[in-house]
Amino acid sequence: MTCFKTFRMTLLGAALTFAGCATTESGEKKPTTTEGDQVTENIRQKQSGDEKVAEFDLNKDKKTDVWTYTVVAKNAEGKDVERIARKDLDINWDGKVDIARQYDEKEQISREALDLDFDGKVDEVIFYEKGLVVRKERDLSSSGKPSLWVFYEKGQIVRKERDTNADGKVDYWEYWENNQVDRIGEDLDGDGNVDKWTKNPDGEG
Repeated sequence: MTCFKTFRMTLLGAALTFAGCATTESGEKKPTTTEGDQVTENIRQKQSGDEKVAEFDLNKDKKTDVWTYTVVAKNAEGKDVERIARKDLDINWDGKVDIARQYDEKEQISREALDLDFDGKVDEVIFYEKGLVVRKERDLSSSGKPSLWVFYEKGQIVRKERDTNADGKVDYWEYWENNQVDRIGEDLDGDGNVDKWTKNPDGEG
């Protein structure tokens, strides 16, 4: 149980330490509203007809902890091979999926859905390109859609966007430079434009 508690706290802590982000643009232009996809989906997805599943019991409690789904694909020589398409993981050993990972054609992770409160619903989605995180989305308002977006470039946070009043529109922006907040923009009247800019006095430039 000690190992599980430590792992769970690490997972929850990583999710809650959402730092802000930044773009390479100045940010003085009107920011674009982010239209989020549905986040609060069932984390356990049905097996598709072309998938084969292998089950593993890692803690030897006679219950499945990891489900690995493979599909038939062509390799560089045109031969049929089995490729990992996705994996489901039960990290608290309650028989339910807590992490769902999807993989691209090179078997690099492309998407990871997390159930942080173990209710069977997705709380956070992480998107990858070539194995690197490019975006995180999380529902902080329990609206079923993302209300926090964190964007990454080359492994570093570059911009953070939030919908603070759950109206489906971004109204708060953080722009990061050199691993710190450079400026913050706020839309105070809901028209999609920044009404107030706050510059980090300790920022560069």
